Amino acid sequence: MTEVRDAATVILLRDGTDGIEAWLLTRVAAMAFAGGMTVFPGGRVDDADATLPITEAEVTRVAARFDCPDELARALVGAAARETFEETGVLLTTPSADLSGARADVERGFVSFGDLLRGNGLTIDAAALHPWSRWVTPEGESPRRYDARFFVAELPADQRAQDVTTESTEAQWLPVAGALERAHRGEVKLMPPTLTTLSALADYSSVAAVIAAAEEQPLAPIQPTLRIDPDGSVAIELPDGRIIPIPRSMLPSR
Repeated sequence: MTEVRDAATVILLRDGTDGIEAWLLTRVAAMAFAGGMTVFPGGRVDDADATLPITEAEVTRVAARFDCPDELARALVGAAARETFEETGVLLTTPSADLSGARADVERGFVSFGDLLRGNGLTIDAAALHPWSRWVTPEGESPRRYDARFFVAELPADQRAQDVTTESTEAQWLPVAGALERAHRGEVKLMPPTLTTLSALADYSSVAAVIAAAEEQPLAPIQPTLRIDPDGSVAIELPDGRIIPIPRSMLPSR
């Protein structure tokens, strides 16, 4: 049985002229997990993520929302902040700081994220990370499985997301509605969690409204089932019985 690894995903948002915009990356096709797919920043939890400087009160809040031990909540918040920095150059810290020049060294392992934070007197701003959902990779759907906790976060006013990570071929801000339209045209491929999340975000008019709604989001694990009907149509079935059609153009190549 494939091991299920803990992971954190950050839905980085900003208000745009055409509604809410999300930062989306298209992963390098050769990557073992979700190669060629367009996703939010994120990745698996590393052991060191639980040791990063984070405000304890906020750790307790996240633990309560995800119904998990404080140690795991601390690691999830740490991973969320680290992956956001590695993949976008954006630091979710207090005080705020621009250390994007050190991003590549952190991604390549030349300096640890923890040492970078402590050396500059920074603490992860866990209050900026709002639990949104939890997705578990179905068994047999991928050689790697993850228990991914999704957070929404607003881009800090003094930060700029950049197309910098070596793990993607393209990264950019996209209006939520525009990203869904591109997916339906086959221009980008979305995994079920990304598709479902973008569809939910389309109902909100501002990032503030999304963050307010995050407090009421159900966080039970979602493990979708892929359905292929006799006529060749493809859909995912969620645990609550919802069926979400997926155009074949959105699916990863097998």
